[in-house]
Amino acid sequence: MSNPVITHQPGAGGYGTNVQTGQWSTHVCGCCSDIPICLLGFFCGPVLTCFTANKYGENCCLGFLPGGMTALRTHMRLTYGIEGTICNDAMMTVFCGICEVCRMAREIRIRNGEMEAGR
Repeated sequence: MSNPVITHQPGAGGYGTNVQTGQWSTHVCGCCSDIPICLLGFFCGPVLTCFTANKYGENCCLGFLPGGMTALRTHMRLTYGIEGTICNDAMMTVFCGICEVCRMAREIRIRNGEMEAGR
């Protein structure tokens, strides 16, 4: 008796839709598409970091761990089928910091149907 061969990993559940777009729904500097998220990030980045991790289904303290937002961005990118590399994830979270957290929050809101996509 032979064992079945698994050729695909199970889809990601619990994180909204798994739409394979290949790209982020908004640009990293696209704050005008979601003003409340942009304002929260600008005036209170740590709160937005907690909100983003929590909204994605992770512990809200993840953003305060070294490499936590990079890990979150990588997982989000893989879940949503967005092209990229772990190196790019690290560079974006380190050098674009709060702008990238804003984009991640917008992506979650778009994938959960809470807002429309916009570039």
